Parts: sequence; C-alpha cells; structure tokens
Amino acid sequence: MNLRPLLQDDEPNPVRVVNPDATGPFLLVCEHAGNLVPAALSGLGIAATDLDKHIGHDIGAAAVAEDLADKLGSALILQRYSRLVIDCNRPWGAPDLVPDVADGVVVSGNHDLSETARRRRFDEIHVPLHDTIAERIDRLRPKALVAVHSFTEALSDGVLRTLDLGLLYNRDSRLAEALHKAVLAIAPGTHVAMNVPYHVEDTSDVTIPVHGEARGLPHVLIEIRNDLIADTTGQRAWGELLANALLKALSSVR
Repeated sequence: MNLRPLLQDDEPNPVRVVNPDATGPFLLVCEHAGNLVPAALSGLGIAATDLDKHIGHDIGAAAVAEDLADKLGSALILQRYSRLVIDCNRPWGAPDLVPDVADGVVVSGNHDLSETARRRRFDEIHVPLHDTIAERIDRLRPKALVAVHSFTEALSDGVLRTLDLGLLYNRDSRLAEALHKAVLAIAPGTHVAMNVPYHVEDTSDVTIPVHGEARGLPHVLIEIRNDLIADTTGQRAWGELLANALLKALSSVR
C-alpha cells in the first residue's frame, strides 16, 4: 500500500543549514531546534501551548547555536520539527523515538502507531537530518562536532536541577573535558558537570555515536539549562561564553 507523504509540498523542509559552506573548525548540530508538527498529524492531539514547552523543543538552543555558528564561522544544521513527532537524536529501535507520553503529557496522536506510520516519520524527518550531517562532515572536514541542546530546570516530578551546563560524551571525553576546563577558566562561577543531566549511549543517541565516535571526530553534546537562554540576553551571553570556550578547548585537543 502506498501512503501519501507525511510532509506536503508547502511544508518546511525538516533541515535548515546555516553557513552551509563555512570553513570554521566546528560543525554545529541542533536536533531539537523546532516545534513544528506536520498538518497531517492534526497537532498530535495535544494543546498547541505544549509544543512551546521543553517537551516540544529545546528552548533557546537554536538561538544559541546560531550565535555560535556566527561567532565561530562554522556551519550549523538545525531540525525544524518537534521531537514529539520524532526524536531525531534517537536510533530507530529506541522506545522514545516517538513518545506517547512526555513529562506527564499524553500525546494521543502517537498512540498505537503502526510500524509503517513510524517509518514514514523516520524516513521523511530523521533520515534527511543525519544524511545532511554526514554530507557536511565529508565535505567541510570540521575539526570537531558540537551538538547544542537545552534542559528544563524542573520536570513534572518536582525535582529541581540547579546545574547550569552539562557536557555529555560516551567513549571519547577529549573535547568535553577540555571544554569543562575552558568554561571554568573563563567563567569560574558556572555550575558545569560531565554527563549530567543525561549521558550519551548507543541505544539512546545518534548524533554523537554515529557522526562523532564512529568517525574519530572530537565531539561534545552541550546541555544548557533553558531558563538561562530563554531570552536574547541569555542566548547572546551563553553564545559568547561557549564560543570562546570551544576555541580554547579545541586548541588543547589532539
């Protein structure tokens, strides 16, 4: 049976590339940049306001990533659709690739999806993002890969996260450790930690394992607490701090 495409001709391409031919030292990626939902999915059965929350996208991350791309003269790849449609940093078999509950919010439009429907989302949104990342790495030959994310200060369980910045990695800690030192050298009061509030694994992540580790490319996944980058002032401040810290860190990584 031939299904109609999920994304119609008048809907945005899932991938947007900033500074597509930049020759700066980094390739930046923001997998949870947007909160769009294809019209065919009828809003996923949730309130439109839920898409503006942390469950819908990484608040502030896209703006920080764009500021970094400008300051570092580097290419940036952003993904426009909500992670509630499909999480583009999850592998095919991950249970939360298409979440049916997100921080207590029931996503009824994701219930009882057939494998065909799930595969359609994967093929039209997830695959183009990672094909673009691979193509840019092959063509631009960056010295390091940086994924930009944000996390919420409090989940529905009420537990507060006081961390400012998390630096995530799996097998290769080179850039994360160097960035940790660089951030504290520039801004000593920053509450920064390694592999907090999440950590990278083959079963839960795609960008770092596939495009960083498998290629031997130095990498780090950055997590910024989203209330710190919810406005332009915070976004620019964190862009400035991280741009300077990334350059300092990369210079010390062999």
